[in-house]
Amino acid sequence: VQLQASGGGLVQAGGSRRLSCAASGRTSTSYVMGWFRQAPGKEREFVTAITSSGTYYADSVKGRFTISRDSAKNTVYLQMNSLKPEDTAVYYCAAGGSRYYPREQRRYDYWGQGTLVTVSS
Repeated sequence: VQLQASGGGLVQAGGSRRLSCAASGRTSTSYVMGWFRQAPGKEREFVTAITSSGTYYADSVKGRFTISRDSAKNTVYLQMNSLKPEDTAVYYCAAGGSRYYPREQRRYDYWGQGTLVTVSS
């Protein structure tokens, strides 16, 4: 499975951005898909995930970010609204996580290359 993340860039605080993660190869619509991010000088952290039973969000993005999946296109999206400077990070998409532990990055099998989102104040 190959994951290609795109959509990063520079955005002003309060603005919006949509990231895409296109999956190719031996994909499965049952895969848990997640987004993680790594800010400068910090460890990579969970942002959101989508499973067959629902969606999960980190408290820091709840109400502002929305994850969605287009199974026909093998693509997962991350709609980010009301962006803050602290959302600045490299965003990674991941696939193959555990539907019981969707927040645990060590359970994901496949990772994209990351896309940088910079939020200016």
